[in-house]
Amino acid sequence: MTAIDPAKLTADLIRCPSVTPEEGGALELLEGLLSSAGFNCTRVDRGGVCNLFARWGGKAHPRSFGFNGHTDVVPVGDEDAWTLPPFAAQERDGFLYGRGATDMKSGVAAFAAAAVDFVRETPPDGAVILTITGDEEGDAFDGTTALLDHMQSEGEKMSVCLVGEPTCPDRMGEMIKIGRRGSLTAWFTVDGVQGHSAYPHRAKNPLPAIARLMDRLASHELDAGTDHFDASTLAVVTIDTGNPATNVIPAQSRATVNIRFNDRHSGSSLTNWLRAEADAVASAFDVEIDMKVKVSGESFVTPPGPLSELVSQAVETETGIKPELSTTGGTSDARFVKNHCPVVEFGLVGKTMHQVDERVEIDQIHQLKRIYSRILRTYFA
Repeated sequence: MTAIDPAKLTADLIRCPSVTPEEGGALELLEGLLSSAGFNCTRVDRGGVCNLFARWGGKAHPRSFGFNGHTDVVPVGDEDAWTLPPFAAQERDGFLYGRGATDMKSGVAAFAAAAVDFVRETPPDGAVILTITGDEEGDAFDGTTALLDHMQSEGEKMSVCLVGEPTCPDRMGEMIKIGRRGSLTAWFTVDGVQGHSAYPHRAKNPLPAIARLMDRLASHELDAGTDHFDASTLAVVTIDTGNPATNVIPAQSRATVNIRFNDRHSGSSLTNWLRAEADAVASAFDVEIDMKVKVSGESFVTPPGPLSELVSQAVETETGIKPELSTTGGTSDARFVKNHCPVVEFGLVGKTMHQVDERVEIDQIHQLKRIYSRILRTYFA
């Protein structure tokens, strides 16, 4: 039987305009391909989000290898700024152009193609599971979490999982992600009393309080790093007052910070610290400070071991590069999968993801399929 061409499959997926949370036909395409190869496919749609669960092999088998990825993409931005149409999947100079080419329709195409060819050619003693979501670039409330909830309710289980996100900064094969930092965003609102700037004693200015709070937070060293993580970081991302008048002390000012944190902290511990800092400043300036917090994900790490060694050996064999085991970067759906089973991430070079003229080197798509195929063969050997 003819092997699945992952570059052609990537192009077909790009032509599906699946801007989050629209399905765009991408999951329907994959469901047809996987079903024809004997995968048991189930749509796990929730909250207006489309998701696909696919399993080849016995449901109760104690050994199963899982892949996770997403077919939703970010908006194209200014379409006129694109050299080639963002959903046309056109080739130029060895590259395939289109929204999602790198992040991450190529990764999904590579692991789907590898999985289909593998079970057709050498049916394994075990199960191959694919969990593909349409809500990674969005709120992520009803994407991979819905798939994991479905698996739990149905008694489905992945022994290990590989997330196919782009992980390599510059060269194919140079980095595997074995964990991710946590992410927390905090919104502060300082309420004072509006008044005339010539009579500040009759007002209560929120600006000195918000400035002091932001300085305290930004000046604080959260930690110096841990065994697997760089130091945690806090960034003040906005301070807003919206006061165009020079003779008015405003009644309110707002600010937002984002923290990327390692395994020395939790969302709860950081929230408690932020609240204590806000309360101290509120007391010092006699103002009210409201705080809202969203924890997008906790930090996690899959310690170096059998799974990272398996992926690392396959990458080095196919690329000649020994990959670095890293926890850098933003969040991914691996933050949800880690509660289910050991998980690592490996995929393409991510230089152009989310950019105008997003593109992927076509040879790398084929190379990625070979890596995933080797991982499957070795795992089930």
